[in-house]
Amino acid sequence: MDIASLKKLLAGCTPAELLIYFEQTSSTNDDLKQLAGQGAPAGTAVIAKQQQGGRGRLGRSFSSPAGGLYLSVLLRPKVPARELLHLTALAAVACCDAVEEVCGLRPGIKWTNDLVVGKKKLGGILTELSVDAKTGKTAYAIIGVGINCKTVPPEVAELATSLEKETEKPVSPEALAAAVIKSLGRMQGTMFAEKSAWLARYAADCITVGQEVSVVCGDSVRHATADAIGENGELLVTYDNGEKGIVSSGEVSVRGMYGYI
Repeated sequence: MDIASLKKLLAGCTPAELLIYFEQTSSTNDDLKQLAGQGAPAGTAVIAKQQQGGRGRLGRSFSSPAGGLYLSVLLRPKVPARELLHLTALAAVACCDAVEEVCGLRPGIKWTNDLVVGKKKLGGILTELSVDAKTGKTAYAIIGVGINCKTVPPEVAELATSLEKETEKPVSPEALAAAVIKSLGRMQGTMFAEKSAWLARYAADCITVGQEVSVVCGDSVRHATADAIGENGELLVTYDNGEKGIVSSGEVSVRGMYGYI
């Protein structure tokens, strides 16, 4: 990552002083949390060449070797957390836009936050919120993005893929980082006024809809068919016994992906 080139690509969009780069860090989300607590403004972005403690949903580790894009962007929406239930879904669409712009390839989205190509994982989104205990409003929101650009580690090669593998072309990490930051900025500006339109795009990109799935909540595992996306990005399902359900948390496995048969 050439941070000077990235700053040039974002000139007039993101002030250079808001772009923070590390050759190696534990987690860009954790770095940005610390900066947010110190008063960093909205639009601050932390980017790393490599993460040692990258993570995804449910506390899972996210392999983050050199050759991927790892960045986190800070938002400061002064709204109650319940009004941001759709944030992860919108961020996923924004990242698909950025990948398509730079690489000519549009990923799909596995509910709720995985970017996929075919049956393999390309990247993921991790959103984290901090709520002001006094006002009940969101103090800040962090959107973490991890995308495999070059190769993937051998231990996950059966489950994951990369942009260069799929397109057979080199990927500029600076161009992709700039596109992601700009796309998330556009999303932030319209995430409430155009919420329905964003979620319609999410539903169109979501490969989970129409699939047989396994819904895991705690020790409970239920099989279902994914029917549609709800008004806040939830997954609407029909369980095998005919019961309708709304899945807003937990893990959803799609049959035929990530080793789920």
